[in-house]
Amino acid sequence: MRVAIAEDLYLLREGLVHLLRAHGLDVVAAVETGPELLKALTGDPPDVAIVDVRLPPTFTDEGLQAALEARRRVPGLPVLVLSQHVEQLYARELLADGSGSVGYLLKDRVFDAAQFVDALRRVAGGGTAMDPEVIAKLLASNARSAPLGRLTPREREVLALMAEGRSNAAIAQRLFLSESAVGKHTASIFAKFDLAPSDDDNRRVLAVLAYLNAQP
Repeated sequence: MRVAIAEDLYLLREGLVHLLRAHGLDVVAAVETGPELLKALTGDPPDVAIVDVRLPPTFTDEGLQAALEARRRVPGLPVLVLSQHVEQLYARELLADGSGSVGYLLKDRVFDAAQFVDALRRVAGGGTAMDPEVIAKLLASNARSAPLGRLTPREREVLALMAEGRSNAAIAQRLFLSESAVGKHTASIFAKFDLAPSDDDNRRVLAVLAYLNAQP
């Protein structure tokens, strides 16, 4: 898997390079500015990009804007954001096109290399990997949105764990439910989001995107 990294802090950038290579991934670019990132993502698109929101020279949203522009030029380009803070607006912008292949993790909550690489692989494969704190902030602002308002408290718990990228088996273990019970909850969620069975669409990703991208 080919990975591009955009991070202005030298030690963190080099640490990511070594970590990913140790797990057998090919780091094809490691840059520190928005323009460098855009060039790396569109010249020869990687399989996934790891992006810091705030990059030089202004340290506002150069990384995010470069990633968004890259996804406009290369639809569906997988992007995993690593940020110091929960930026609800930035998370919404990233999710707005509804195409999946997105993640948003907080730097100080990434403690396990294997879990981080697993999240990166999920994003590269078209899924989502959202930090629980990001989900909580978005959920709080979307609490009254339709169709979120039609979900039961248990369905909201299941959907939040789906947004983290967890499987039905992992959700069942986390909530002390049977897998069949989780399956019934997910079926109900799909129905309430009007997501009909399809051979082409990943309903889990579509449900998560509808959940995270709902307007307050």
